[in-house]
Amino acid sequence: MTITITTAPCCWGVDDVNNPNLPSWERVFDEAAAAGYGGLELGPYGYVPFDDALVAKALTERNLFIVAGTIFDDLVSPENRETLLRQTEEICAVITRLPQPEQVAGQRFRTPYLTVMDWGHDERDYAAGHSDRAPRLDDKAWAGMIANVTAIAELARRKYGVRAVIHPHAGGYIEFADEIERVAGDIPQEIAGFCLDTGHSYYAGMDPVEMLRRYADRLDYVHFKDIDQTVFDRVLGEKIRFFEACGQGVMCPIGRGVIDYPAVKRTLEEIGYHGFITVEQERDPRNVAGSLEDVKQSRDYLRSVGF
Repeated sequence: MTITITTAPCCWGVDDVNNPNLPSWERVFDEAAAAGYGGLELGPYGYVPFDDALVAKALTERNLFIVAGTIFDDLVSPENRETLLRQTEEICAVITRLPQPEQVAGQRFRTPYLTVMDWGHDERDYAAGHSDRAPRLDDKAWAGMIANVTAIAELARRKYGVRAVIHPHAGGYIEFADEIERVAGDIPQEIAGFCLDTGHSYYAGMDPVEMLRRYADRLDYVHFKDIDQTVFDRVLGEKIRFFEACGQGVMCPIGRGVIDYPAVKRTLEEIGYHGFITVEQERDPRNVAGSLEDVKQSRDYLRSVGF
């Protein structure tokens, strides 16, 4: 197993680019490097400037690379197609010009990747983690979402050579086991892969180890999180948005939560996963003072168990 560990701006509270409390992208780059990571994701659309020369210089000065860009938006609405494709164009145009890591033997697709996540629906946001009460899309709306994801993936591949990876996310319309299975059946492997996330799997009531094994043939990229079980049990009993739960500390440094990472490692070895794993820990950006310590703890713990 050849693995490269990276991180992402959400560890610094960067999820909503309109949040006035976000740290500067330069600080995120500085602290990612200081914590011992060689690379990171670009973060949500519009956070890091679309000036590839400026960003490439900042990365090179810190010996960092970019592993992926992100679309985190409404994938359901047909009227959002133009916006989604514009984001795909702009993100892929930048990430393909930024420093890249060494590619490893056994890796299915070259970096950078484009992680594709559905977001922006109140009725699902408040039902995050609750499969029994989360509304599902009807067949027409589902088909529209599949068409949007397919259009994103085909544009990224055809024009930029970027592999799109579908990321099930708490509070979106691709979250629970039935939805992931349906996506796997509706979008062929040659169109898009999966980026499975241990934390989102657990949050949605699934066993992260089982999910990695089940979708091994679609697994092009992986996200690692950990969950504070005490906070998780409490927030699931409240009517609360997903990122409000994150602001209350439901995501914790890896190794301090409930997910069994030695078992995750054994599973990745057994399925022959090679490539990139990104550490994430969503938080309120007003708590950014703890980000450097937390991402370093996560990196140190993963190293201690063999990653």
